[in-house]
Amino acid sequence: MQLNIPTWLTLLRVVMIPFFVLAFYLPFYWAPLACALIFILAAVTDWFDGFLARRWKQTTRFGAFLDPVADKVMVAIALVLVAEHFHSWLITLPAATMIAREIIISALREWMAEIGKRSSVAVSWIGKVKTTAQMLALVALLWRPDQWIAGIGIAALYVAAVLTFWSMFQYLNAARHDLFEH
Repeated sequence: MQLNIPTWLTLLRVVMIPFFVLAFYLPFYWAPLACALIFILAAVTDWFDGFLARRWKQTTRFGAFLDPVADKVMVAIALVLVAEHFHSWLITLPAATMIAREIIISALREWMAEIGKRSSVAVSWIGKVKTTAQMLALVALLWRPDQWIAGIGIAALYVAAVLTFWSMFQYLNAARHDLFEH
């Protein structure tokens, strides 16, 4: 296996995960900002590694496997941490919905790939908008310097939750003939 810069950036995101969690629990006033900055760095490296891999034609099977895993693990952990911090069903419900959607769509994509129809459930523009709203929400809710930012984060979390359902139903609709075929 040859490691290239895009793959190293993905591995860096994986290594960041324990530091991200640690920063969340640090008992210092600057800890929420540090946690949010680690999350932002992870999001930037996610975009950058994909850009470089395509630009330099350095896509690898390992990178194609690890990239979405690193993303989904970081986001799922962030959602769990935010739900724990706010300790309210108003935050836990959309967080749980987003985590469940990721599991459902990952399983759907894996199954569609097995039957040779992975392109039927390729990432859509709604999925990209959902991801953007989700990242904005998580940065705001991890940082939460005041009630305004937390309020913006909660609003963005609900926008992301609605888009989560919308994109999930789009993917399931695209695969419905294959799912319910005899």
